[in-house]
Amino acid sequence: MRERALAEGFDAVGFAPAVLDARVRGWLADFLAAGRHGDMGWLAAKAEWRTDPRAMWPEARSVVALGLSYAPARDPMALLDHPDRGIVSVYAQGRDYHDVVKRRLKRLARWLHEAHGAGVKVFVDTAAVMEKPLAARAGVGWQGKHTNLVSREHGSWLFLGMVYTDLELEPDPAEEDHCGSCRRCLDACPTDAFPAPYQLDARRCISYLTIEHAGPVDPELRPKLGNRIYGCDDCLAVCPWNKFAQRASEDEFLPRAELTAPRLADLARLDDAAFRQVFSGSPVKRIGRDRFVRNVLYALGNSGDPESLRAAAHLIQDPDPVVRDAAKWAVERLDTCKGEEGAP
Repeated sequence: MRERALAEGFDAVGFAPAVLDARVRGWLADFLAAGRHGDMGWLAAKAEWRTDPRAMWPEARSVVALGLSYAPARDPMALLDHPDRGIVSVYAQGRDYHDVVKRRLKRLARWLHEAHGAGVKVFVDTAAVMEKPLAARAGVGWQGKHTNLVSREHGSWLFLGMVYTDLELEPDPAEEDHCGSCRRCLDACPTDAFPAPYQLDARRCISYLTIEHAGPVDPELRPKLGNRIYGCDDCLAVCPWNKFAQRASEDEFLPRAELTAPRLADLARLDDAAFRQVFSGSPVKRIGRDRFVRNVLYALGNSGDPESLRAAAHLIQDPDPVVRDAAKWAVERLDTCKGEEGAP
């Protein structure tokens, strides 16, 4: 099974029983009770399935946890010094990973069924599955202080996929925590989204704010978004374990040229049709033009460049109220910059 998974192109594979311990159930319960999931009501809707694989599928006996590296060739934080450009999270610069990972999972599951008569189900973070705790239990890595999975071989750059099966497979030993006293990921967060190590308040996370959150972003947090227009890699990028990661070998994860350093002014001009064309096959497409342009306007307002004023001003009359609000905010910020530039 392990050999077959690696032959399919996966970079990491581990096996675990189809159970999660009480600690994980308690973590999710506390997270939801504190409201730290924000608008993501789907996290609470099927919490029982998330914390117990057998509640989703009673026949499940084992989980095959699989990882596919998307480690970047360049520093994801380099564009922070270029405020006229937008930063798209590394994972979204290539082809949608859901398609790539699921295709391989299905081939692996089909082989497992045909060769061993196994019942199987496959998941790529679109179902009520807690991939990170399961991957940690299967020895693929451990959940770091930023709550993401960390691997000694691949750092923080792994897409995860799961195969549930009714076979009893010998489990791998769970991976130990190797974070030690390091807290670089916590200190790197621009919005202080970590109340404590191993805890995340999604309501302050830039990935949540730019992707999952549909309405206006809290004005207090808008300046802290900087030029990040889809997701945020800061807590991942500073992890010392990344020094062992090799550049991703999957061609479909290579960054598209138009997403490596896009001009904010150009992105602000996208209508719905142009947005769909530019982001065809990209996970960015799922948030829609309005939410994306909202993010671009926050970035324009943070650019400090009075030349961006025109790009923001033409959206003050946009049909979408959230876009209009973001445009007005950006114009006010840029007007202030223009006034300061012209002051004696």
